[in-house]
Amino acid sequence: MDIYQLQVFLSVYRNRSFSRASEELNVTQPSVSAHIKKLEEELGVRLFDRVSRKTLPTKEADLLNIRSGEIVRKLSDIKTDLAGLQREVKGLLTVGASNIPGSYILPSMAAGFRDAFPEVFFQLLIKDPAEVVDMIRAGELMLGLVEKDSGLSGLETLHVIKDELVLVARPGFVGRKEITPVGLLKVPLLMREDGSDARDSMKKQHLLHRVSLKALNITAILGSTDSVREAVKAGLGAAILSRYAVKDDLRAGLVEEVRIKGVKMKRSFCLLANKGRPLPSEYQAFVEFIVKSSL
Repeated sequence: MDIYQLQVFLSVYRNRSFSRASEELNVTQPSVSAHIKKLEEELGVRLFDRVSRKTLPTKEADLLNIRSGEIVRKLSDIKTDLAGLQREVKGLLTVGASNIPGSYILPSMAAGFRDAFPEVFFQLLIKDPAEVVDMIRAGELMLGLVEKDSGLSGLETLHVIKDELVLVARPGFVGRKEITPVGLLKVPLLMREDGSDARDSMKKQHLLHRVSLKALNITAILGSTDSVREAVKAGLGAAILSRYAVKDDLRAGLVEEVRIKGVKMKRSFCLLANKGRPLPSEYQAFVEFIVKSSL
């Protein structure tokens, strides 16, 4: 006995007709008859009598109608509940990221997403890019956002967010709005420590094809992007930072951008997942939100 046989039986019982049941189920009448016959053989009872072209249910059919109706309704309820669970967006979302996306991109996106889905709460893990990638590969993280060139083989890139490194300083500190790459050598610069994602990203930029990192006039090395930002605003030096990190300071006039002639320092952050691990509904919804928010 299977569910489909019970559905065929219920249709015949409800319509009091094999032909009308075949029309309702969109199958042939012989197929309906075959299912009813198999069900009768399995149960060891006769379910329908045919009298003067009428299909009359037996007392056994009356009982089966009650029991099978309950079974089919419960199955329908299970399917509805599971479908609702798949669409449900609530619970913990743990996302890994390197410093810039974890500090300046994901928090605002998480806040916007939570406005739409208030039963969600976040855990943002800020780690080295390689560690985020390893955790996704190991199945310890569902999602991660790191710079593009971080050894991403075997992972699925769900979305790419563009970023740009810009030279910023306290207004008037450099004395001009644009300098040449050689002119950068005269500017007191603040840097992140060696091994940071910001420092590694600078090493990959087109600017450093023209200017050696060792030739830069580095006046201080600081341990975080925020400490560099605060030092720039205080006038300790200029710095090359993510546009995401300084966008509020630029808007407020606390720092100014100094263009480097002929140089654009572009980079990308990739939203990553494990190819072999389907995303739960709440993570999939967050991915869709990020895509829409960053268009």
